[in-house]
Amino acid sequence: MKYSYEEIAGMIDHSLLHPTLTDAELEQGCKLAAQYKVIAVCIKPYAVRLAADILRGTQVRVGTVVGFPHGNSSPQVKRYETVAACEDGAREIDMVINIGKALSGDYGYVENEIRLICHESHRRGAIVKVILETDFLPNDDIKVKLCQVSERAGADFVKTSTGYGFVKGADGRYSYKGATAHDVKLMRAACSPKVKIKAAGGIRDLDTLIMFKELGVTRCGATATAAILDEYNRRAAAEGKH
Repeated sequence: MKYSYEEIAGMIDHSLLHPTLTDAELEQGCKLAAQYKVIAVCIKPYAVRLAADILRGTQVRVGTVVGFPHGNSSPQVKRYETVAACEDGAREIDMVINIGKALSGDYGYVENEIRLICHESHRRGAIVKVILETDFLPNDDIKVKLCQVSERAGADFVKTSTGYGFVKGADGRYSYKGATAHDVKLMRAACSPKVKIKAAGGIRDLDTLIMFKELGVTRCGATATAAILDEYNRRAAAEGKH
């Protein structure tokens, strides 16, 4: 295999964010993350303390979301969410920007809220991933501008999507792309090397994850963690037989 198991597992933020996930399923998801030795979980905010308890003593970092999934909360509400999450044990904060403000061209507002969340996170030892929700952004210029704003405000990562950014079409139907190669290339080029890229939304197999890695992605959000890493192990075993 071109990449080691540790390199692949070290890219995965195991996502535990679906609204229907029960406490038992969240606990099971944390244990799966530890079993597969992924880098982090990204769990619903109320369950951060649960995850921190389960994952204590493992290499898995505890992450959560702020302003999720639509970014509509005020900066002060996002700040409160951030502080509470860090106090409960979160070491990674995936925040959703105010998308309406971005589309209005009010980049100062967006920069200020990112800076606020970065300040509260960094002083508590947590990193920040800024979710742009690329499905909602109509052109590349906005995406580039938001990457630049995020870096200037102190973001550690820029992230493509929440996984819940469904767009209503003219026919009334909803569609969703999530992470795309185009957007990831654009984001990587728009940021300096100190800002990392997280791809999320639609990453369900090993080949897709490897494709994103080779485009410069450091992290991928995924629910299909077991399937991805089981496939890695199958391929590695098959190569070992030859």
